[in-house]
Amino acid sequence: MSTSDFGKVAVLLGGRSAEREISLQSGNAVLHALQRRGIDAHPFDPAKRPMEDLLRQGFNVAHIALHGRYGEDGTVQGALELMGLPYTGSGVLASALAIDKWRTKLLWQAVGINTPRYAMLSAESDFDMVVKNLGLPLIVKPSREGSTIGLYKVMSAVDLPNVYQAVAKHDSMVLAEQFIEGMELTVAILGDIPLPLVRIEVAGGLYDYKAKYLSPDTGYFCPSGLSAELEHTIQMQALQAHKVLGCEGWGRVDVILDKSDKPYFLETNTSPGMTDHSLVPMAARTAGISFEDLVIRILELAHVG
Repeated sequence: MSTSDFGKVAVLLGGRSAEREISLQSGNAVLHALQRRGIDAHPFDPAKRPMEDLLRQGFNVAHIALHGRYGEDGTVQGALELMGLPYTGSGVLASALAIDKWRTKLLWQAVGINTPRYAMLSAESDFDMVVKNLGLPLIVKPSREGSTIGLYKVMSAVDLPNVYQAVAKHDSMVLAEQFIEGMELTVAILGDIPLPLVRIEVAGGLYDYKAKYLSPDTGYFCPSGLSAELEHTIQMQALQAHKVLGCEGWGRVDVILDKSDKPYFLETNTSPGMTDHSLVPMAARTAGISFEDLVIRILELAHVG
């Protein structure tokens, strides 16, 4: 496609979620990459402007660089479909499923995709029984947040009730998950192609918000260093995990590889970070795809409702 074929492109960025600041970084990186390629791209922050302005101002397609709620949970996607505007990434149902870690697990378990054991928590939960069933340490996190916001590693049973209360401030749905000790990996998906794996090394042993965005000690390695056979196996399983949720266009699947080389699938991100140092662009570079080419390819794969 030529740059003129895209028409006027809105880069949706910012938004109202807890990930607003990260979205602004992603959106500006996407915006500038599109503009460098001569595309008529403009920033559009749904937190500051009504969505109807997309139609009033003659936009032809939306490149979604929003993260978290009101961005990758199906709400913006539904609004765009009602307006008849094509948009990047997954559709309404897939977006809503993927942001919900509990329902993601239910679907994955139904088709045999390996995922850590878990329990949904409430104020009435038998926390001692949860610890007995899942073991220690365990991970507690909101079911419907991204960027590891509100994620805790619980080392002692006596801490679980207080951690539950802290996480419940982020989301009424709180997930306790078996802790898998092993290698952090992520698999970027572009169209129907899984890109090279990125291996993540965390100095503190927990890939939380601080390790992801603030720590200078977190290491990223692509190529991953895994054998070609094992990497291919994980890529194919990640592609299945992506597709069973109905995801389209692009995304990222997060994985833990235990010490016996058994992969455990954690979640799918339908609108991952897109700064020039984010994980999907890192995988794309290893595959010979520049950041600008990646952004263009995502736009070419825009979803039409």
